[in-house]
Amino acid sequence: MKSLNYIIGFALLFGGACKSIKPNGAGGDAAFPAFSTEAHRGGRGLMPENTIMAMKKAMDLGVTTLEMDTHITGDNQVVLSHDEYLNPLFTLTPEGKEITKEASKQLILYKMPYEELRKYDVGSKFYSKFPEQLKVKAQIPLLSAVIDSVQQYAKEKGMKQPFYNIETKMGKDGDNLLNPAPEVFVKLLMDVIRAKKISPNVVIQSFDVRTIQYLHKQYPEIRTSYLVDKGNLEDNLKKLGYIPFIYSPAYKLVDAELVKQCHERNMKVIPWTPNTREEIAQLKSLGVDGIISDYPNMLVEKP
Repeated sequence: MKSLNYIIGFALLFGGACKSIKPNGAGGDAAFPAFSTEAHRGGRGLMPENTIMAMKKAMDLGVTTLEMDTHITGDNQVVLSHDEYLNPLFTLTPEGKEITKEASKQLILYKMPYEELRKYDVGSKFYSKFPEQLKVKAQIPLLSAVIDSVQQYAKEKGMKQPFYNIETKMGKDGDNLLNPAPEVFVKLLMDVIRAKKISPNVVIQSFDVRTIQYLHKQYPEIRTSYLVDKGNLEDNLKKLGYIPFIYSPAYKLVDAELVKQCHERNMKVIPWTPNTREEIAQLKSLGVDGIISDYPNMLVEKP
């Protein structure tokens, strides 16, 4: 049955892939920020990544957009996580013990029920890559819980409605092993987004073109962002088959010509992930439309 569903989904996904390139939907009535300051994984330079507390911290700092990664669990729950397995660099067992690299490869989110997954601690262990990160016990949250917490926090604090930039973490090689097929992933994700009534304030991003191609076809009202780490604009857009709302390249790929070409196509340019003030200032000088950084405090600093 899984194989049949995958074949049907694949056909739906690529049935319109050869149509002429056309712009992505406008995403409803919510005006996108003039300059989108985006806390990468909630701002992992400061807080445990992809956690509720990270999102609240980023909101306190004043970012416009909360960037996050999603995976699907063994019981089809949408959770926040960058990795397909429990990352031993910053995860501890429910008993507070270290996880070896070998053992972590067996702790695949797509094979674990959420009730088991939520018991692991992703915030207490020192993470050498981000020494300034606050160390506090934290769990991998459900996307639904993140949205509830963010919406309530914004209401309590009188904050402006934030945008959500949600990445689908998946790839063709992981289909039905590390992640569901694209159309299944998208439906599970969109079921949460629609249930929480935040569609106008959502961007869905991915390196996996199948995800956003399917979104463009089946959910044209949703803004999409194409993540890239190589190649040129022309070839990448040809591969995608339509003009997304955002073109999101690795920041070292950005120059004035790329920004010009994207703006000529009515695409916004939001690069990832510069983490120094000098890099951020340089990108702003090129005219980008936003920046995704692990250090949201640097994004909101006044010159």
